[in-house]
Amino acid sequence: MERILIIGCGGSGKSTLARQLGEKTGLPVVHLDKLFWHPGWVESSKEEIDAKIMQIISEPRWILDGNYIRTLSKRLEKCDTVIYLDFSRFACLMGVVKRVLTTYGTVRPDMAEGCPERFNWEFLQWVWNFNRKHREKYYRMLNETEGIEKIVLKNRRAVKQFLKEVEEYGQRN
Repeated sequence: MERILIIGCGGSGKSTLARQLGEKTGLPVVHLDKLFWHPGWVESSKEEIDAKIMQIISEPRWILDGNYIRTLSKRLEKCDTVIYLDFSRFACLMGVVKRVLTTYGTVRPDMAEGCPERFNWEFLQWVWNFNRKHREKYYRMLNETEGIEKIVLKNRRAVKQFLKEVEEYGQRN
């Protein structure tokens, strides 16, 4: 695992997994939200975000967390491993609520400067509808992509087990 892509619904823990995996592997971690947003929650242009993503995926080693389906096929072409956090709607909503309650008004390490955590109904609706609207498309894209390791984790317990296995593997090698 040298080029790892982490995808899944908001609140599933993509950024947390990316940080933890980065600590265990020594791979550099890049959060798409940090690249996409400018201070004040201003979005990057498509050209700007595309250029940033292309630069990152041209590097030999990385962990990249985030969805941004428009550029997912390009990232899938360059990764050697994709981890899909395919959690239930409830688990993701609870993840978002916990995040808002613990970091409200502060800028998370995986978010761009000037973008403090906030409560956002649109985002909650996106999380609520994510699996219904996107799950099939994600699985189709994963099934159509050959030559990469595909890891689907269905809950937080599976993520903990995966991280434990990564750590054990690192200690043996």
